[in-house]
Order: sequence, then C-alpha cells, then structure tokens
Amino acid sequence: MDFWILVIRITFLSQTTTGILGNFCLIFYHLVLCYRECILKPTDLILMNLMSANALIILSAGVPHTMAAFGFKQFVSDFGCRLLLCMQAFGRSVSIGTICLLSVFQAISIRFRESCWKDHKVRTVNYMGCSISLLWVFYTLINFIFFLNPLIKLSSKNMTRKRDFGYCSIVGRNEINDSLYTALVVCPEVLFSVFIALSSGSMIVFLYRHKQRVQHIHSKHGSRRTSPESRATQNILLLVCNFLAFYTLSSILRGCIALLHNHDWWLVNITRLTSLCFPSFGPFVLMSHYSTVFRLSLSWIRNKK
Repeated sequence: MDFWILVIRITFLSQTTTGILGNFCLIFYHLVLCYRECILKPTDLILMNLMSANALIILSAGVPHTMAAFGFKQFVSDFGCRLLLCMQAFGRSVSIGTICLLSVFQAISIRFRESCWKDHKVRTVNYMGCSISLLWVFYTLINFIFFLNPLIKLSSKNMTRKRDFGYCSIVGRNEINDSLYTALVVCPEVLFSVFIALSSGSMIVFLYRHKQRVQHIHSKHGSRRTSPESRATQNILLLVCNFLAFYTLSSILRGCIALLHNHDWWLVNITRLTSLCFPSFGPFVLMSHYSTVFRLSLSWIRNKK
C-alpha cells in the first residue's frame, strides 16, 4: 500500500506541475501575441480564456489535492473549503462553456470561410469578448450565491452527511440546494455537451468531404500538404475530443461517488486525477500548433530588448 501511496503522490505532483506550466505558458504566449499584434483572433481569445479556466482548476483543486496526498490533512478552514469548491465549480463550468464556444465557432467559421465572415474579424472578436464576459459573469453569480447560502445557515434540518475532501471537510448541501444546483449548473453543462458533440460531428463530416473533394488535386500536383484552416480545425477537434473523453469519464466517476456511501480510496483518487487530466494535458494538445509561432515570439522579444 505504501508503494501505491507513493505512486499517487508522484502522479498528483507531476499532473499539477505539468498543468501549471502548460497553461501559464500558453497564457504568456497569447499575451505576447496581443502585445505584438494589438489584436487577437477569435480562436486565440477563446483559447486564452480556456487556459485561464484550466489554470484556476489546477490551482484550486490540483494544489490542495497534491498537498493532501503528501499528508497535509484538513489544513483549510470551512470558509476556505467552500471558497475552493466554488472556484473548482466555476473553473469547470467556464471550461466546458468555453469549449462549447470554441467548437461551435470553429464549425461555423470553416463552413463560411469563403464568405463575408473574414471581413468582420474585429466585430467577431468583440462578439466573442461579450460572450466570454457573459459566461464569466453568469457563473460568478451562480457560484457566489451557492457560496453565501450555506454561510447564512437559515435551516440545518435537511443537511446530508459530512463530505471529506482530504484537505478539508464540509457538511453537504440540503435537498433544495441540490435541486437548484442541478437546474442552474448541471443542465447547462449537459446542453453545452450536446452542442459540442453536434459541432464536432459537423467538423468531422466537413473535413472528410473536403478531403475527398481535393484528393484529385493532390494526386495531380503531388502535394499532400493540408490548408492552415484544416490543420487548425484538426487541432481544435483533437482538443475537443480529449475534453469530451475526460469530462464524460470524470462525470461518471463523480456520479459513482455521489451514489456510494462508503467511498473507496482508489475510486476517490482516480476521480480526482481524472478531473485534472484535461486542465493539465489540454495545453499540450495545442503545443504542436503553437511551437513555431511561440519560438518566433520569443525571438522577437529578444530582438526587441
């Protein structure tokens, strides 16, 4: 058992460190790009928001879970525990909303890239900024309400069993709070997942038809190079598929924990590790696409200095 405890500790530490480095590197890259070009593309703005949400999840969930794995138990107060849980829920909700926005936007843009879509880039960035701002404001208000409601303690008759997170513990929500949370948080996440699946399927169909359409052109000219739009779409599609896989697995494991009264040690730790997989490794799905541009940005900074 001591060996597996060591494995869990190393895994948590590696996952948290990797996630922090990956997300903050991409955030730094987009900040450099914004400073250099004074404007971001819509996809860059969405990805920057996604990396910020992932970084929030890593800092609020990965760091405390790593400290708890190394023996720091119950080191957060009740107030801090509820704050961390709200930050985790906020980051998770913003992450899935941003992925939905990215997937739908890319599915629309590749279909209308030859139309007047390209002539309204600045306006599109403004629309994306408004959509992302509304997403942040909406989930900030929801999680702020759920953060304040238990602190008021109007009634404690319907409280459920105590929930232990390793680094802290709180008394579970009552039935009314659970119903409101499901209606305001879980239902939109399910709706976002449906939109992600539909837009991803649309992109797959479009890429397949596009490949069939230009196959004879490639055979004539002897070139197998794909267009920049297709490469960007493939990278985003890979990112979205990774998100759906990890999000679905994490949701299933969370449901198992919610239904089981006796939480198995392995189930709890695997659920925590799974919930951190996409925030930790998602940035590295995009690294191959941004590696060349990132090196050019760093060289431009050195020349500027």
